[in-house]
Amino acid sequence: MATIAYLGVDIGTSSTKGVLVDEAGEILRTATREHRVDRPAPGHVEMDAQIWWEEFTSIAAELTGAAPTPDLHVAAVGVSGMGPCVLLTDDAGTPLRPAILYGVDTRASAEVAELTAELGEEAILRTGGSVLSSQAAGPKLAWIRRHEPDVWARATRWFMPASFLAHRLTGAYVLDHHSASQSTPMYDSAALAWHADWARRVAPGLPLPELRWPGQVAGATSADLAGIPAGTPVITGTIDAWSEAVSADAHNAGDLMLMYGTTMFLIATGTEFLTSATMWGTVGAYEGTRNLAGGMATSGAITGWLADLTGADYPTLLAEAAASGPGARGLLALPYFAGERTPVFDPDARGVIAGLTLEHTRGDLYRAVLEATGFGVRHNVEAMRDAGARPGRIVAVGGGTQGGLWAQIVSDITGLEQVIPTHAIGASYGAAVLAATTRQDVDVAAWNPPARIVTPDPAVHTHYGELYGLYRDLYPATRDIAHALATHQRTEGARP
Repeated sequence: MATIAYLGVDIGTSSTKGVLVDEAGEILRTATREHRVDRPAPGHVEMDAQIWWEEFTSIAAELTGAAPTPDLHVAAVGVSGMGPCVLLTDDAGTPLRPAILYGVDTRASAEVAELTAELGEEAILRTGGSVLSSQAAGPKLAWIRRHEPDVWARATRWFMPASFLAHRLTGAYVLDHHSASQSTPMYDSAALAWHADWARRVAPGLPLPELRWPGQVAGATSADLAGIPAGTPVITGTIDAWSEAVSADAHNAGDLMLMYGTTMFLIATGTEFLTSATMWGTVGAYEGTRNLAGGMATSGAITGWLADLTGADYPTLLAEAAASGPGARGLLALPYFAGERTPVFDPDARGVIAGLTLEHTRGDLYRAVLEATGFGVRHNVEAMRDAGARPGRIVAVGGGTQGGLWAQIVSDITGLEQVIPTHAIGASYGAAVLAATTRQDVDVAAWNPPARIVTPDPAVHTHYGELYGLYRDLYPATRDIAHALATHQRTEGARP
């Protein structure tokens, strides 16, 4: 008898990951393709969407063996990806320009300001759950319309990574409600529908996709492809962080998910529609759920930068950071190396490393940036609580949880326990879970049970409390200088 399997693929910022699981959630095979984003100008972060499709088909072929076999049957396909992104295509689904990525791309600052002034910040917040920022997809669409009118004139479709894969596989033009709720100001989160008037204001003439929930079927594959039979159901999919929350059973009311990746993401789930001027209020991955979410523009990206800069591997850096000890021997960093998203919403914020002396080592630097991300998590959690969220169970996911030190630092800084699930592959596993729900009931807690719990050290937490006050003071103390330097960086970047 053939093994029934579910394929999940996630398009991330630094890689595409795929997983094949059986009907009990056991991982049969995994595959990864590394890639890089493009940064053609300061504040611009893009990616060629053709890479998404090529990596999907390559991973699918590797996981399935690329040929029909009596031993394996792919019963459904799940997709997810970074977001919210803006990819414009023509009627045939051919990309017209590289995709503009989520909040790390800060090019649409003028459009954010103009739309806020025209529509009103309070009205936007009340309707969409969030104020306009670099995270929102709406201003990015407005930027293309203003700066690339030839592209805009040919555009008839708008996609994010998950919806683009679903379209390529099935021909469907759909977007999930959660992704739409990050497309401020075009979506009415209270009504769970497109805001027709504001959508016409932001993207006149652009047909909007049909809205569905992430686990609903977008359509069926139109032909045999990479070992996936024609007629296989493909879910609508969603943004990677929400798919990752599904993977770890962290989508229930009272859950808070921390996603350690290239960026740090936080999702608090409840049932009440909360709004916040410093966080993102969204609808959830499942109908009936609501979220307050936060995102740091960099986390793992900084650790990668330091690894590249010093030429050291991660085990060495982690060992040296552990030896450095809490407080990084008097170093304090701001992790705003690509601006910052929540809760400061400042695309011109910049990274700072304060307290350097000739005695400091690369281990101290590495410890300082790990601690900076922990302070950023604490800042976000406090903002969530101020907005009315009541997180009770903390689930940590992503590659950064695996070494042990980083997660321990975050627990020590925040004072929060973190549940680390067994399967850490992430959003691709969540996509497979959602695919499986099209055919069977899935108990995610049984599929992916806890592996360990990270508990804060009270004494270290007290020490970090003192440093956290300095961390909160460091940003306003250096903000004006950072903004001036950001202006210089844009000017230098514009020179031939």
